[in-house]
Amino acid sequence: MTLAQGIKDKAIELGFDLAGITDASALNNEQFELFTDWLAFGYAARMDYMRKNLDKRTSPAKLLKNAQSVICVGLNYKPPPARGTRDERRTYRPSSIVHLPSSRPTGRVANYAQYEDYHLFIKKQLRKLIDFISSIAGEPLQFKICVDSAPLAERALAARAGLGFIGKNRMLINPTLGPQIFLGEIITDLKLRTDEPAFCHSERSEESGPTTPKCSNCNKCIDACPTGALRADGQFDANKCISYLTIEYKGRIPPDLAEKIGDRLFGCDECVLACPYQEDAPVCKNKQFKFYSDRGRLDLHEILSRGRPACLPYNFEADFADSPIKRLGLDRLKRNAQICLANITR
Repeated sequence: MTLAQGIKDKAIELGFDLAGITDASALNNEQFELFTDWLAFGYAARMDYMRKNLDKRTSPAKLLKNAQSVICVGLNYKPPPARGTRDERRTYRPSSIVHLPSSRPTGRVANYAQYEDYHLFIKKQLRKLIDFISSIAGEPLQFKICVDSAPLAERALAARAGLGFIGKNRMLINPTLGPQIFLGEIITDLKLRTDEPAFCHSERSEESGPTTPKCSNCNKCIDACPTGALRADGQFDANKCISYLTIEYKGRIPPDLAEKIGDRLFGCDECVLACPYQEDAPVCKNKQFKFYSDRGRLDLHEILSRGRPACLPYNFEADFADSPIKRLGLDRLKRNAQICLANITR
């Protein structure tokens, strides 16, 4: 068994669903142009950090001296069906508001945020993988762990390492696991045997912009996008994305977009749930990765009452200490709750 294969086997043993290796070279010109064009059109909205460290974002070697290889891992986060419902793959219908039999209005939370904070979990498992590599490499090595927060083109690298392809929804899609995949990377100065890209990358045509052969003529994610953030020309406009608006955007959400948010309190899954690769994908099997079934929908009135003296037992920081929702902050969560409540009662 090669060292590279041993590392990938260990990654699977640690609970990851996918593992592949690519070199630390820069993205090819086509991928670089797609990214810089996206920025030039203003589609990054107010995510100014996307415009910084372009050299590092497009070249792993800029993040670690003498970098040779990038170990890419993927963790499936498709949640189990909600209790009392049929499998979500058979019941998906695009809708701005989902009505449930309840006496109190609730807001929907994106699937990924129903788990513990993936940044912390994946980093912890990658540290274990580093310990394993160090124990068998027989030489001093340098490593850098990246999980979303580092300036790195994660999806492009994961595709290059054979983990999947980038679809029209701009997500990394694995034909077996679908598009609900968390990504993580270890950049190292250890030279490892690389994997071949198993799937086609995006192509550019003069008329339609970037398209993905693996998506063929399917446009279900584009059709399902409530705000048109997934454009017909293949571009993604973050200015209109509900995930961006409810999570990243710090200002007052424009009324025309607020109406389209529906009851989506935190994030949006429409382009993911509409993907045909999602239909037969298995649910997350990693039992170490904590899933909170009660975080799929949150009581809007309870959120809006948090922080008042009469409701001191409800502590935002404590209740969401291990959740991606924590980074949003209570003020913006309340902003979103007010929008959801207005849409529900409209």
